Amino acid sequence: MTKKFFAASLAFIAVISPAAVSASVKWGSAALRQPAEWYASKEAREDADSVLTYQSDVGAWPKNTDLFVPVTDATVADIQKEGKANTIDNGATTTPIRFIALVAAGGAKDAKYREAVLRGVDYLLASQYANGGFPQFYPLRESGYYSHITYNDDAMINALELLRDVAQANPSFAFVDKRRRERARDAVARGIDVILKTQVRQDGKLTAWCAQHDEVTLAPAWARAYEPPSLSGDESVGIVRFLMAIEKPSPQVVTAIESAVSWFRAVPITGQRLESVRREDGRNERFLVPDPAAPPLWARFYELGTNRPLYMDRDSKPHYDFSEIGYERRSGYNYHGTWPASLLEHDYPAWRARIGSPQVSP
Repeated sequence: MTKKFFAASLAFIAVISPAAVSASVKWGSAALRQPAEWYASKEAREDADSVLTYQSDVGAWPKNTDLFVPVTDATVADIQKEGKANTIDNGATTTPIRFIALVAAGGAKDAKYREAVLRGVDYLLASQYANGGFPQFYPLRESGYYSHITYNDDAMINALELLRDVAQANPSFAFVDKRRRERARDAVARGIDVILKTQVRQDGKLTAWCAQHDEVTLAPAWARAYEPPSLSGDESVGIVRFLMAIEKPSPQVVTAIESAVSWFRAVPITGQRLESVRREDGRNERFLVPDPAAPPLWARFYELGTNRPLYMDRDSKPHYDFSEIGYERRSGYNYHGTWPASLLEHDYPAWRARIGSPQVSP
């Protein structure tokens, strides 16, 4: 975010009172799940006005920021210092676009809401690589993993789902013009293409995806020191759900889904339960303990080539025993979860019922 943007944003503070902070709805995904009539309320418009002040000059929003709290000098300084601006990480940009679109669709007559949505859509379209992938931050940063194609925390999938809603002129995006809808449709098609190209093949079989892939070679890539090139038991679930929502999937998409489902079924951790102990510093230290009756768990990272659960501390050394990871990471990172469970139990059977018995291509 530029100094010019923040100067413009701070000018809004004078007209947004502390009362504009919603007392009943908190910023985040909950802001997208309110009754339809709420988005036509004065409260919703005041919240939307606050969200607008955080939109940057390139059309994006910062992450990890309560956008219902009126922007201040301290907020601006924190966004700049922590490098939070202009990203699709952690729901940034896509959540604000959806929220403002709901307020606009709720009857707000001021054109500023629709204009903000269009600028946000334009940002997503501009940030997409020609190969269909999305970086975590745009404009691109000079160094680091931020330019990789980012499935991590569903960043790219959030962008593609929003653009798909735009392309289909879903109710809250019905005002978007035909040209942008066509561009959004093309962006989604290219996104699907790179998803298919980045699905990792091992021993001739398609498996899952890494949380991030090199934006040029499309190979699995490093992120932070404890996030190695690997197969993701978490992000791969969001990718499969996105592919399952395609109304008429191609044989290649069907193969991608079936292959990922087969991989999920092959790699769960069984006979162990994830247990937490709350320490004096308030953090939960996690352990795996034997339990024959425990439901299946999946690892966040699986080693490429072996499918072994993989764990790392900040020294980037591989471990295969969770107990070898230090307290700081075991208490501060989710190395295990049940992410694929509902996909396998509910989503996949429903998808198979919808499309019939698919013919999986080799």
